[in-house]
Amino acid sequence: MPLDTGDIDDGGAAQAAGDELVALRPVRVVLSADGNVGAALRQAREALGLAEDDIAQATRVRAPYIAAIEAFDFDALPARPFVVGYVRAYAKALGVDSEAVVARLHAEAPKVDGKLRSPGGVRHDAFAAVRLLLVIGAGLAAAVVAWNLWRRMDHAAAHPVAVVAPVTPASPSRAAAPFGPASIGAPLPTPPEATTPPVYVTPGLAPLAAASAGADASGAHRADVPDPGVGAPFVAAGPIYGAPAPGAGVVLQARKSTTLVIRGPGGAVYFARLLSPGEAWRAPAASGLTVDVGNPQSVEIYVGGVSKGRLGRVQTPITDLLAP
Repeated sequence: MPLDTGDIDDGGAAQAAGDELVALRPVRVVLSADGNVGAALRQAREALGLAEDDIAQATRVRAPYIAAIEAFDFDALPARPFVVGYVRAYAKALGVDSEAVVARLHAEAPKVDGKLRSPGGVRHDAFAAVRLLLVIGAGLAAAVVAWNLWRRMDHAAAHPVAVVAPVTPASPSRAAAPFGPASIGAPLPTPPEATTPPVYVTPGLAPLAAASAGADASGAHRADVPDPGVGAPFVAAGPIYGAPAPGAGVVLQARKSTTLVIRGPGGAVYFARLLSPGEAWRAPAASGLTVDVGNPQSVEIYVGGVSKGRLGRVQTPITDLLAP
């Protein structure tokens, strides 16, 4: 039976709001009563010269579903509510009464079992989210276990475990305090001092015996030696360090207490001492030596056994003292 009848309009079909195919319908469409509603929709589409893609573009329904509606193939279509919506959109695109077409669909379509199928193109997996959560949980657990193992190995490497010997409990006879008054024995002797190292003596630089009588070789404090004056002969007044040969060219004698450091090439220290008044140092026959004193005016210079006066600088090469 026809769902919509009428004569051809002079101005064309009625234009509905949002109707994208109104320009393609010069006449009002009448569905055929023969066959099913899908075949009637197909005949109306062909009568208008429209293709399946035209209907699919106008209804936003995939072209294979349009073909399945026209073939009345419900196995190729999604769930029944989606099919009803597709047919309603198809009818609106042709300009016929969509509710009448849907009513005809319900009357002609076979009964369904009541089970809803997923819309086409959608894959439904009820356990997909559960599997994803299980995979994420397993990954997190493995990461936590690996991190703890790495922390334990790093801690064990940085802090090795010390083996502690078991403590033997004291016997009752030793642990128990004796009864009665305690007796104190004789005091023990003072232990020898073990923290002070012996005085270091440079090999070959031991003090020589003083040439003059009454010289104090013990290094005890002595009074300042008077100034002999330039040209006066050398007179030993205390220990003489350095070269043992009496004929050495340069002799340095302290008039007042002062430090004396003899340095070699590169700053190496050959001799270092706090000289007391009267103590002297005899230069060896080595080259490149430098005299470093705390107070130059406290040291008398003797060259060839004759006084040349006091030192003028804190640091003086031996070769400068031999210069005329």
